Amino acid sequence: MDEYSIEHILPQNPNLPTAWQQVLGADWQRVQQQWLHTLGNLTLTGYNAEYSDRPFVEKRDMTGGFKQSPLKLNADLGQLNVWNETAIQERAGRLADMALTVWAAPRLDVATLIAYQPNKAPPSGGYRIEDHPYLLAPALRALFETFRKQVLALDPCVGEEFLKLYVAYKAETNFVDVVPQARRLQLSLNMPFADIHDPKGISKDVTSIGRWGNGDVEVGLASLDDLPYVMGLVRQSYERQMGDGGQP
Repeated sequence: MDEYSIEHILPQNPNLPTAWQQVLGADWQRVQQQWLHTLGNLTLTGYNAEYSDRPFVEKRDMTGGFKQSPLKLNADLGQLNVWNETAIQERAGRLADMALTVWAAPRLDVATLIAYQPNKAPPSGGYRIEDHPYLLAPALRALFETFRKQVLALDPCVGEEFLKLYVAYKAETNFVDVVPQARRLQLSLNMPFADIHDPKGISKDVTSIGRWGNGDVEVGLASLDDLPYVMGLVRQSYERQMGDGGQP
């Protein structure tokens, strides 16, 4: 599999070619920001450089294109005539259903489950959400609850830990830390600033600045309207940690 790399079917280029803009419609920027790094828009190819920012039909029909791909992952792409928001969502649903079949959850008897059930008692001296005064304010609490739900939904392996000054979300290690502030959530993404793909330019380089949390990228989240875009940035940090965050 060394010859394959991750392909964003809808390209990452913030200056999206006109042909793509016309297919996606008037709100093409929102579609790109919301669905760019999601399951439905990602695949594998050995022709990443050749695909570049070509229109979908060209990617489908060119030499080495989706129609000729030997991967079952790309079989459905060879049958499509358009790649837009609906197509991305529908493919994501198909792949998710397939994943549940391929990686089915184990069926264990009750006795085994009880034997391996973790101790739910909080550790001595552990912190809770109530230990963060800013998160007691209704508006910020609602924002935080929505954010944490989406972060934990990235993967069952993602864990949450409340610390004295911030909340850590980790897979292998921390990939995003949340520092509650009076009017926003300050996020620390655990990745080099040079690697973040941020067309809106809302990220801040804190490489040489003292801060709470881990990582060189700081992002502020103050509104639910910004959450889809911010989650795209968080997902980059998560994917980089899990080993599939290379730039196609």
